[in-house]
Amino acid sequence: MDGERIATKFKITRLVRTQTSEIYLLWDDDRRLGQLDLHYAHDTIHATLVLEADLPIDQEEGLIAQIDDDIVHSYLPSFDREDLLITVYRGEEVSSYTDSSGAMDELEDEDEDER
Repeated sequence: MDGERIATKFKITRLVRTQTSEIYLLWDDDRRLGQLDLHYAHDTIHATLVLEADLPIDQEEGLIAQIDDDIVHSYLPSFDREDLLITVYRGEEVSSYTDSSGAMDELEDEDEDER
């Protein structure tokens, strides 16, 4: 199996894009796999990948290859960049906050109470 890549295609949804960074959510069908933060620093791209699910190493490598092919390569092809540095973490979302009124979970609860 050397050199073979599992043909899993993950869904990648962009949340934010600036001139030098992007944030994506990663999905396997309807299951959220994690979040990807990309930062473009001239000819080096830095990425933080937080996985919320355990993936076998071959699927993790397939996901990284898909990120490179579908996202990073459109910014700078591998022959034009110095490096793509990806740090992979395993974690879970605990909560989300907004400046306007604290935890977003509280906002969702208020919306449900009004119905």
